[in-house]
Parts: sequence; C-alpha cells; structure tokens
Amino acid sequence: MSREPMNLKHLDRRTPTHHKHTAAAAGGRSGVLKRRSSRMALSASVGLSGEDRKKASFNMTAKATNLNRHGAAVQLDRELQIGTVLTVKNQRGTQVTAKVVAQLAALHGVLTYGIEFVEHDETSKSFWGISFPSGVTNA
Repeated sequence: MSREPMNLKHLDRRTPTHHKHTAAAAGGRSGVLKRRSSRMALSASVGLSGEDRKKASFNMTAKATNLNRHGAAVQLDRELQIGTVLTVKNQRGTQVTAKVVAQLAALHGVLTYGIEFVEHDETSKSFWGISFPSGVTNA
C-alpha cells in the first residue's frame, strides 16, 4: 500500500481561518476556550457519507479546511444536524467516524460545519497525513 502524501492545498489568505465561538457553540465549555490542537490553514478533498437534516443518505466529495488533529471544518451543499455522525474518507482511502459539532457558516448554498473525530486512535491521529505542532493554543 502506497503511503503518498495527501494533495493538500493552502487556503486563499482572503478566507477567514478563525471563527468566533460562544460557550454554547463549543459544547458549553466554561471559562476561556482553548483549542486542543493547532489549526492548519490547509484544505483537502474528502469523501463524506451519512444522513442529512432530512434523513436522506448521501455519499459525496467535500472540502475540508482548517485541519487539526481532532477534526476540521467541512464545506458541502447539504444541511446537517448538530450531533450527526459521518464517515470521512481521505484520499488514501482511510476512513474515520466524525461528529458534526457546529455550523460555522452558510454562504451561497455552501454550508460549513465543524466536525470532530469520534475515536482518538492512531487512525484518526494520522488521518490528515501531516504532523501538527504540539501544545494548546487559545481559541
């Protein structure tokens, strides 16, 4: 099995890479919000499958942005419900399970959702095929 790096693309600098979060949107965490890992201003094409807000099954290609050790933001043209569990497949064929944790944006029919990996195993840690800086940064 080939271990070629994913085709990652740098985001256009005009695209905002940080979103304002409230305690409610972040799952009710109290105090100062801290990120568990740094975001990388990279994007990657991923396969997403699951059920949308209308309970219709889908299997499609989506754009993942703001990659981090625990998940990413994904852009697609389907309405998803917070808490929905998805299967995410990278370009190497590796699959992980992720949960929709927030809707971050909706612009011109493209919806952006924050997803986090359900499992915190070696598969999810190496899912993006890149190394993340260690340490925690402010939200």
